[in-house]
Order: sequence, then structure tokens, then C-alpha cells
Amino acid sequence: MTLSWLRRARERNGQPDAGAAGRVGEAGSLRDLIDGLPEDLRGTALTHSSWTETRTGSYERLALLGDSVLGLSVADELYRTLPDLNAGSLTKILNQTVSGTSCAAVGLELGIPDLLLEADPGVTDGKHTPARLLLEGERPLPEITEAMIGACYLHYGFETTSSAVVEAFAPRIETVQENQSDFKSALQEFAAKRGESVSYDVVGARGPAHQRTYEVAVIYRGEEVGRGEGRSKKAAGQAAAEVALEHLSE
Repeated sequence: MTLSWLRRARERNGQPDAGAAGRVGEAGSLRDLIDGLPEDLRGTALTHSSWTETRTGSYERLALLGDSVLGLSVADELYRTLPDLNAGSLTKILNQTVSGTSCAAVGLELGIPDLLLEADPGVTDGKHTPARLLLEGERPLPEITEAMIGACYLHYGFETTSSAVVEAFAPRIETVQENQSDFKSALQEFAAKRGESVSYDVVGARGPAHQRTYEVAVIYRGEEVGRGEGRSKKAAGQAAAEVALEHLSE
């Protein structure tokens, strides 16, 4: 791919490639909570595993917690506001709303990349991974967004954090409702018109068995053209297909 995850995500959301995400749009109140976090807790949420001697000192545990808080917050909102939809329809909206792509978009609105750059400890021993290099990857931005949600939950409690999370993700919920698409079918149709086919590889899975998050890659013409995450392999495949369609249409 010619564009980094960060650059693609910023372009999808109409933001410049560098500089200044801050208190943007609907994510303002969640950013306020983040700004009010104790320094040690916010610091942990911004610490990559390569920046600390033990993995328990990184944002990974907070991301696991934040993923659950995010999922419950959005599921509760959907249940209350969409009483006419069945469980299958609610699940589809939920999975797309809390996907890695969605978390990355909200993370940009919250200014997470700038916070991570500020937290970069620098390469002092030849082992640390610079923040800018982390932001080239697909996982750190959505995971740190989840970690910040987890940190807010620990500091403010569920009710305050959930309200801010729902506000931050409300535009994503609306977008998913308005544009519910079968991205895998659309990608298959795109490839078929060119006499090609696509395949999906499960390239990662994390979390306990009852709350597993999968990572799926889309392969087209022997090249990976998109990755996505979801709480099921199907949801991860849909997220990956969405990224692939955006990449192939560039």
C-alpha cells in the first residue's frame, strides 16, 4: 500500500496528514475526560509494549478493558434506541461501529496520534519503537483509543465514561445505519468484473475465548490490500473488505 494507515484514516475523515487533531466534533467530551486523567494512568494508556520492561506496563491491559466498555456502551445505546431491530441487525451495526476502522477514526478526532507523539520516550537504548513508526501500523491507533476508554472507566466509572463514549461514537452509529453495506459482496463483485477473486486470511486473534477479537487480511492478486478487526471472523472480514475497497478505489 502506498499510504500509511494513519494517512488513509485522516484522509477518510477529512483531516490533514499531520498536525492538529484536538477536540473535534462529537468526541469533545471524551477528550475532556482524557485530559482530566491522572498522569500515570494516561501515561500507561499511551505506553507501547516496546517502551516498558514488562508488557503489563503497556496499554494492552487497558485496551482489553476499554474494548469491553466500548462494546457494552454501544450495545446498550443500540438496544435502547433501536427497539424495532432484531438481534442480528443490532449485531451488525455494533460490530461495524466498534471495529478497528471506527476506533481509529474516533482516535483521530480525539487527537490520539498527537498524544502518542508527545509520549514518545525516544530511542535511548536501540530497542524502543518511535511513535511515528507505531502510527504507520494498523493496530496501535484503535488499541490506544480503547486503552483511553479503559483508563476513563477506571477513573470516572462506567456511567460517565459510557455517556462520553456514546457521544463520541454517535456519528459512527449513524453512518453505519445509513450505509449498511455488505463490503465483502461489493469487493467480490469488484474483483469478478476484472476476472479476479479475493481471499481472506485470519492473521491474528487476541483476548479470552469468550471475548476474542480477530484480525483478517484480504488478499487480491497475491497482495494484501486491507486488514480489519472484529469480534467475529465475519465482522473482521467485513471491516477488512471495507478497507480494501477504499484502497483499491484510490
